[in-house]
Amino acid sequence: MNITFIGGGNMASALIGGLLQQGHAATSLRVVDVSQQARDAISKRYGVAVFADLAQGCTGAEVIILAVKPQQMREVAVQLGPNLSGQIVLSIAAGIRLKDLMRWLGTQNCTLVRAMPNTPALIGAGITGLAFYNFPPRHIVTPQQRKQIEAVMSAVGGVLWVRSEEDLDAVTAVSGSGPAYVFYFIEALQQAAKELGFDDDQAKKLVLATFSGAVKLAEQGEDVQILRQRVTSKGGTTERAMASMAADQVKEAIVRAIRAAAERSRELGDEFGKAD
Repeated sequence: MNITFIGGGNMASALIGGLLQQGHAATSLRVVDVSQQARDAISKRYGVAVFADLAQGCTGAEVIILAVKPQQMREVAVQLGPNLSGQIVLSIAAGIRLKDLMRWLGTQNCTLVRAMPNTPALIGAGITGLAFYNFPPRHIVTPQQRKQIEAVMSAVGGVLWVRSEEDLDAVTAVSGSGPAYVFYFIEALQQAAKELGFDDDQAKKLVLATFSGAVKLAEQGEDVQILRQRVTSKGGTTERAMASMAADQVKEAIVRAIRAAAERSRELGDEFGKAD
């Protein structure tokens, strides 16, 4: 599978590294970037072909990955459109809706898919939401195309196909922004640990090990509510802490925050879509 990345930033770099680790040949990967510095860095690190010219870089590609900033997408799409001849075009740009991307491409001669990865993808531990664009005469992504798309994005973690592109606003709010919520909770735990007398290193070690272990335990398959209840002994320390959080409506506040993030994702789609 020949893949061209348009944009050689962090996420493209993570995908290239992941693909190479999975046995993908460097000779089948290409990167197009306007920055000479970026091209040199990618070429030196991964040994893949790099190009400044978009048309030249896309020649022979089966999958074209749009890995540029949202503000650059319209300009790139306008240039890319005339070079399409049935390829899979996979956008990983946050906030850019497929209908707007299709309009800027000026053609339906492609299979258009949108991906929403999150930052743990940079270390191969991400989760990516995927949605495709329905337009005649192609109403579905074929099984073979799904395999190709999943092969690309699974190089940096898990994948999840959603029912419609609108669901990607929720994916953005939950997993796209999610690492920040986790880091925020870790910050709070570390602050509490330090206020209880631990130094920075001790607090960090305690909190990270606790968080990591809890996630691993949850990954075993049991419902997290049951796991929480097992830790919460009647009349014990955990029950007192959980009662305090319930009084402060911590769970409700988290849900409200994630709903706010989803709403902002929808707003960003509207804002980026106005770029004509």
